[in-house]
Amino acid sequence: MLERTLETTLRRALQTFPAVVLSGARQTGKTTLLRGALPTHRYVSVENPDVRARASADPVGFLREHPPPVVIDEIQQTPSLLPFIKTRIDEDRSPGQWVLSGSQVFPLMAGVTESLAGRAAVLTLLPLSLGEAAGRPRGASSVDAILANIFREADGRAPAAAPGAPPLADWVLRGGFPEPRAHLEVDRRLWCSSYIQTYLERDVRALAAVGDLGSFNRFLRLAAARTAQLLNLSDLARDTGVSQPTARRWLSVLEASGQIHLLPPLHGNYAKRLVKSPKLYFVDTALATFLVGLHDAEPAMRGPLAGALVETAIVAEWLKVFRHRGEPSAMSFFRTADGLEVDLVIERNGELFAAEVKATATVLPAHATALRRFRDLTGAAAPSVVFADIAGEHALVPGVVARPWSALG
Repeated sequence: MLERTLETTLRRALQTFPAVVLSGARQTGKTTLLRGALPTHRYVSVENPDVRARASADPVGFLREHPPPVVIDEIQQTPSLLPFIKTRIDEDRSPGQWVLSGSQVFPLMAGVTESLAGRAAVLTLLPLSLGEAAGRPRGASSVDAILANIFREADGRAPAAAPGAPPLADWVLRGGFPEPRAHLEVDRRLWCSSYIQTYLERDVRALAAVGDLGSFNRFLRLAAARTAQLLNLSDLARDTGVSQPTARRWLSVLEASGQIHLLPPLHGNYAKRLVKSPKLYFVDTALATFLVGLHDAEPAMRGPLAGALVETAIVAEWLKVFRHRGEPSAMSFFRTADGLEVDLVIERNGELFAAEVKATATVLPAHATALRRFRDLTGAAAPSVVFADIAGEHALVPGVVARPWSALG
């Protein structure tokens, strides 16, 4: 079993909260994590129809049969259990007694918000990070320590590229879902096809009561083709052949089920006109490449989507840095109406950390132009970074460093 960064966060939460809720997309490894990290907890899954029927018909008896400390998996299948769990927690607020996990975020979180507010820590598990896939989960590394290590001058204090990192094309095509990443004999196309079919038939129907799965599937593929692009909902709706309200609802389904992340623009008094729309990113590039029909390294890394896919991979890695440490992602992008754009900006303790992503193996000083303008405009003090498909780090221009795309691993 690959060790996960979130395990450290989970253990910390169990020391202080009566309950922990673990959500995330299907197949990110929630059950494996909980069973491996909590061997002394009882485990019960209510995805089994017989178990679910028992829990719904007699919640009190079910909880008596499965006393804490207990892991209840797929809890969104039986939201009627939550009020009874709340009562049990109020009777005994000992930490670490209840661990609830589920894949469908909307119903799960709605029940948690209503029933367990103030009683549960809420965590999210994303696919494997580069470090986790290589056996280095870095659970003890704080967000601040990672920022200090990445956004620094090129001084050779740490390895430039993460040892054991796969080639960039392999990471883009196979992504970070545990099954295809940890078991390279797994057929990527078959796995992605099965995952998407299961996602459409189960999560989408449950979350949005979508009647026409064909139209939603087309919407999903068109969204994948727009990864790392500014969200234009009217264009996405038109190309799918649905109304804007429908497209907006379906986009919420993709976000709630952990398939996409909407990166907000940075707001501030830095320019008279800042773009207000978010950028759309798939959380895992394996699904994005599969959905747009990219299955080999050459078209993926040399085709028109290469830059967007590499940018998607880097943004997803930073999202994991925050989410797997139980923190909200303090990430945004910067774009002005006159064309100044920076791919990623992280706000932390009053500082701005800016990065650009390039799908190239040759980084030139010209690639630092946007970052230099951003630094002049905002007064950002920390060195900025250009992530690229390079082996070693080096200074580009004063205040801007080129680093390997795998540096986060």
